[in-house]
Amino acid sequence: MSTPIQAKAALVSVFSKEGLEPLIKKFHELGITLYSTGGTEKFIRDLDIPVVPVEDITSYPSILGGRVKTLHPKIFGGILNRQDHEGDVAEMEEYEIPQLDIVIVDLYPFEKTVASGASQQDIVEKIDIGGISLIRAAAKNFKDTLCVSSVDDYEEVLELISANKGTTTLADRKRFAAKAFNVSSHYDTAIFNYFNEEETVYKASYTQGKTLRYGENPHQQGTFYGDFDAMFEQLHGKELSYNNLLDVDAAVNLMAEFKDENPTFAILKHNNACGVAQRPTLHQAYVDALAGDPVSAFGGILIANKEIDKATAEEIHKLFCEVVIAPSYSDAALEILKGKKNRVLLVQKPIDLPKDQVRSCLNGVLVQDKDHITDSLKDLKTVTNNKPTVEELTDLVFASKICKHTKSNTIVFAKGKQLFASGTGQTSRVDALRQAVEKATSFGFDLKGAVMASDAFFPFPDCVELADKAGITAVIQPGGSIKDQLSIDYCNEHDVAMVMTGTRHFKH
Repeated sequence: MSTPIQAKAALVSVFSKEGLEPLIKKFHELGITLYSTGGTEKFIRDLDIPVVPVEDITSYPSILGGRVKTLHPKIFGGILNRQDHEGDVAEMEEYEIPQLDIVIVDLYPFEKTVASGASQQDIVEKIDIGGISLIRAAAKNFKDTLCVSSVDDYEEVLELISANKGTTTLADRKRFAAKAFNVSSHYDTAIFNYFNEEETVYKASYTQGKTLRYGENPHQQGTFYGDFDAMFEQLHGKELSYNNLLDVDAAVNLMAEFKDENPTFAILKHNNACGVAQRPTLHQAYVDALAGDPVSAFGGILIANKEIDKATAEEIHKLFCEVVIAPSYSDAALEILKGKKNRVLLVQKPIDLPKDQVRSCLNGVLVQDKDHITDSLKDLKTVTNNKPTVEELTDLVFASKICKHTKSNTIVFAKGKQLFASGTGQTSRVDALRQAVEKATSFGFDLKGAVMASDAFFPFPDCVELADKAGITAVIQPGGSIKDQLSIDYCNEHDVAMVMTGTRHFKH
């Protein structure tokens, strides 16, 4: 009896009753006998629909405060029996076990309870035993049983049952079994991660996936696993691509450094900032950020830490850009920015970002804590005779924040809370510095009085020498080289201020 099967009985025992009523009414209409427990049983009775309590089958009440309700051979026998197996059929008759063709069960909200900050006792009580067992049993026996394990599937099940008058096919049941094992494996992963403190084991589960047009290049397939809608509201524009998502991620992480500060605007290209500025108004911040590298800004990702107003939108509209991100937009700004049909407009919602980073590597994955350290004035140790001015200190911290989010090896130049130029992703720090000097010069920036940030130490004094000759007057770097003193000595001899942070910010 592999296919099709006409459902005659269903076990329904759920935590959430949302969306359940139409399904219960359809089962009743089709003459499907309903079995249930506790609150779900009451819910069905309140609809004036007949329901058989599980206790009538097991001859046991719900015990141990509800911890044990359905864990009984007559329930699991009704789910796990093989309808084409003579021995099973005989035992079903011998022990008066009812056939259960459909099982509708959801799980206690374990993840939500953890996220709420509940006590360990409350969290442990939300570890489902009966529900997870019923789901696994019904999914295992998909040949004869339809397993419905999520409220998200109720509408689909209702359509299926209605269209086929209670009949399901093997393909239907196998598809829902896959959904059920997805639910159960995700649930167990969440529980393990909550309890695990000692095992060097990495488990991750994403239940939402979106197929992208393609990956990094058109010949590569791409998928995003995550809840994009929990983090952003897309107000306008085309579907985001694989590369868009990487750039959006880089933009969000960079702007997090300036979250509660004065109006700040950043423009990114290929995960690196090509323009950043902080000003009294967002309009001026955008204008000065764009001035940092108007060539690279073409087709870039734009992000602001304040609401985008009409004046700023008018300037942005002159530029071809892929994505604009902000906490909000004025009505007038939206009207302007929607003038380009493919331009993606995102509102970033205030949610916490993951605390770790994961990337594929060799035949496994690399996992690490995010670089959660942001250099601040209290972290700076002046190591030269010449001390930075107040303005230089402000710019050093500003430059360090950008440097932290720029691909290594990197050098960042800044002045007056404006990114002048950066050298990114170079195999030599000297090459990164020369690249930054060339870019700053090409866009008309005078580096005299500007500051320099480096993501790692200087093994030789060549970098500070080149920077000094370009006009740099203050430098921020982590330090840590056995030859730190050579760079310090050069700075002392040429009246360049240098501070060290003790924290390296490599970004490979």
